[in-house]
Amino acid sequence: MSIADNILAFTLAATVLTLTPGLDTALVLRTATVEGRFQAFRAALGINAGCLLWGAAVAFGLGALIAVSELAFNVLKFCGAGYLAWLGLNMLWRPRRSLASEATAARPDANWFMKGMLGNLLNPKIGIFYVSFLPQFIPQGQPLVAWTFGLVSIHVVLGLLWSLALIAATQPLAGVLRSPQVITWMDRATGMIFVLFAARLAFSKR
Repeated sequence: MSIADNILAFTLAATVLTLTPGLDTALVLRTATVEGRFQAFRAALGINAGCLLWGAAVAFGLGALIAVSELAFNVLKFCGAGYLAWLGLNMLWRPRRSLASEATAARPDANWFMKGMLGNLLNPKIGIFYVSFLPQFIPQGQPLVAWTFGLVSIHVVLGLLWSLALIAATQPLAGVLRSPQVITWMDRATGMIFVLFAARLAFSKR
């Protein structure tokens, strides 16, 4: 395939993967509904910053180490599962019933950025996915590092666009979605999703 064909094929594959519902979609939707669009956008930035960092790790060899080292994989896997379980259980045990004031919501806050980024960084499956998936779209003889960053950047742009679409979709229903009952339900539903993903990650194999 030509360079253009490789880029097009990767973009199509990455689009399908981005649109497939998963942990990132649940996090962005929940944050947009309960915390507001500013925090949801920060969560989306954090998620995609995690993708960029994984791309850097893969480009410089760390991803390959995780793919072949049982110990490295398990350490990251259990740290990630523990982190997701902690987030999920907090939402289950202490769901919110009201939102912060508009002034509070508008203030810069790195909390959701860090949650989004850590959720990706502590998931070794992403590193292994990049290690196994990206090389299929790198033409023979092309610089590995530059192409890895280029393909990951395409994935990040797609992820940001999808996150923006999810955030925008919550706005017409903002009044209903931000009622105390819905906020509590969203926290508990997202918490359950996080716990399920934590269990899935903890029992996953390479």
